[in-house]
Amino acid sequence: MGEWQYSRHRFDASTNRPVNLPNSITLTRIASVPLLIWALSPGFPLQGIRGEQEIIASSIFILASITDGLDGYLARHRGQITTLGMLLDPLADKLMVTTAFILLVAYNPRVMHPWIAVLVIGREFLVSGLRSIASSEGFTIQASDLGKLKTVVQIVSVVAAILNHRWDTWHIGWFPISVHLIAVTAIYWMTIISIISAADYFIGFWNKIDHVSTGKRRRSSVLSRKKSAPIQAGIRD
Repeated sequence: MGEWQYSRHRFDASTNRPVNLPNSITLTRIASVPLLIWALSPGFPLQGIRGEQEIIASSIFILASITDGLDGYLARHRGQITTLGMLLDPLADKLMVTTAFILLVAYNPRVMHPWIAVLVIGREFLVSGLRSIASSEGFTIQASDLGKLKTVVQIVSVVAAILNHRWDTWHIGWFPISVHLIAVTAIYWMTIISIISAADYFIGFWNKIDHVSTGKRRRSSVLSRKKSAPIQAGIRD
């Protein structure tokens, strides 16, 4: 390989173009999906009473979740927001969330019930659909604090559900920590927040789409009047 060139960004020596680090991180998150599937599969080689499988699977999900915020921050900071990145980032999020919840229905059915997985996954696709419509209409809807809270609780619920497959309670000295209680509480809390945030997003979308539609009707009415005015003037002449 040739020499790397440095300025504000790192450059690919063969193309002399800036290496898009945010997109590379997003692709890493997509690549972690099959790793998570493998880690939570019955054929995973490290299955033992010490919980190697659960710890590895939890670590994969946590690291992938960290990259979710990291790639967006770097894209804005480095000025590397691209169309490909705007496509890959939500795709990576949906793949990771969908994979985790589907796997947990089979991996720990005590806490992850099928209806919860369907509801959460359905919410993700609903929001994605609304974002697509909003983009086609020329406006965006910013992520609310409820959506950000949902993401945090979602990470906690998935990790706790994975760990609860092996442990019901952790004992730190004399103090017991109920992993099962944390998992159940986080999952139901995440479900409630998902419903509320979806409703909040839909209301925001509806208000903006209604405003855009009203603006289009007004512009259409103005254009119609302008076109009819010369015709009426010609008739009078």
